[in-house]
Amino acid sequence: MYNILVVDDDKEIVESIEIYLKNEGYKIFKAYDGLKALDILIEEEIHLILMDIMMPKLDGIKATIKIREERNIPIILVSAKSEDTDKIMGLNIGADDYITKPFNLLELIARVKSNLRRYVSLGNYSIENKSVLKSGELELNLESKELKVDGETVKITPIEYRIIKLLLQNKGRVFSIDEIYEKVWNEESFNVDNTVAVHIRRIREKIEINTKEPKYLKVVWGVGYKIEKL
Repeated sequence: MYNILVVDDDKEIVESIEIYLKNEGYKIFKAYDGLKALDILIEEEIHLILMDIMMPKLDGIKATIKIREERNIPIILVSAKSEDTDKIMGLNIGADDYITKPFNLLELIARVKSNLRRYVSLGNYSIENKSVLKSGELELNLESKELKVDGETVKITPIEYRIIKLLLQNKGRVFSIDEIYEKVWNEESFNVDNTVAVHIRRIREKIEINTKEPKYLKVVWGVGYKIEKL
């Protein structure tokens, strides 16, 4: 099953798209502004994005630019603007396709299928491996919630699982202590340095051969933590 993120500040449009795409067997995630879309991308595995351009907080153009810094998943821009300059700008900043409102939902579904086929055929996504996050010999199975290091199962707590999942889904990206706390605990961070640091230390003790010279979970001093791309 493919996961599609629908981003539009018009909830009626989002619901209409959701109904049609669910009937095609897709799992739908919804956001009503660009900032929420970025949050969902951190927490969930998304295979295609339908992105409106005119939205509050963070518009579709700026959100697409931000996404393209780290991800190569298909993005279809959806907008009421039909001028060629808007289409060209959207494609130039990294969008894969562009459709204007009002659109035919059957055409939209056809474009979704076309972009997903291209994404899979180019080898960017493997349906067999979608439930396993890896970095070197570090593997996290999202279905069984099982962590393995060098083929050996490692026992982890629910909080440790969520931290490792966050970092593995965004390999190479540095997360500050506040970001980790807010994403994992779903609460606003306040004086949480020790809380996060304790969990990071425990994770290192479980996955690293030498905690003083970690292979996977590394600190970027003064910035935060990341899991390396291996």
